[in-house]
Amino acid sequence: MIIVREIKVTAVKANDDFSLDLRFSDGSVKRFDTKPYLDYEVFRELKDLNYFRQVDLAFGTVQWSHEQDISPETLYLEGVPVSDNGNSNG
Repeated sequence: MIIVREIKVTAVKANDDFSLDLRFSDGSVKRFDTKPYLDYEVFRELKDLNYFRQVDLAFGTVQWSHEQDISPETLYLEGVPVSDNGNSNG
């Protein structure tokens, strides 16, 4: 079992429904729904789908160009496991 505080995001893909498909350093793949966060001031800019799609990896987590980020622990703990065919299992 990996200690959550040491988990890192190793790959990210933005989806049109404002979710992120994430691969973690333990090999797991999860989908994280950002919609509940989009009304917070710091994340409002992410409501623009073109900007949302510009997500990138930085320092073991996801980040956008105006420095919005979400901790890898939050992404890991709140993410829903995704099967090989891209369907969420949760």
